[in-house]
Amino acid sequence: MTAESLPRFHLAVPVDDLGAAAVFYGQVLGCAQGRSAAQWTDWNFHGHQLVTHLVEGKRSPENRESHNPVDGHEVPVPHFGLILTIPEFHDMADRLKAAGTAFEIEPYLRFAGEVGEQWTMFFHDPAGNAIEVKAFADDAQVFAV
Repeated sequence: MTAESLPRFHLAVPVDDLGAAAVFYGQVLGCAQGRSAAQWTDWNFHGHQLVTHLVEGKRSPENRESHNPVDGHEVPVPHFGLILTIPEFHDMADRLKAAGTAFEIEPYLRFAGEVGEQWTMFFHDPAGNAIEVKAFADDAQVFAV
């Protein structure tokens, strides 16, 4: 199976402000906006369909459900994200920093020199949804054990 033949995912996430979501996903992350209605907006999340749905009650970093310890960091669970190339990863990190985004976990290199070497970072959208973006040194090792 090639990258071009991989299925795309569809994910719907709750937000409490569609305007703030539009700024974050459209301007900060650079996602193209698709169809929308009064209660939702579709985004092209690097070839995947991400939908922000307007719901009552903000999900902030202060009221997340749980964390798991990974590499000395407390990783928010649940979270979703992307696997980008290393240059794309650093470009996105720069855009997030320029926009004043607070990182849950600052961009850093994991497993340096080992199988699965990767850059990773965690942050939240304005509604508190946790997002991880990563980039592997060798994309063939995404599922390596």
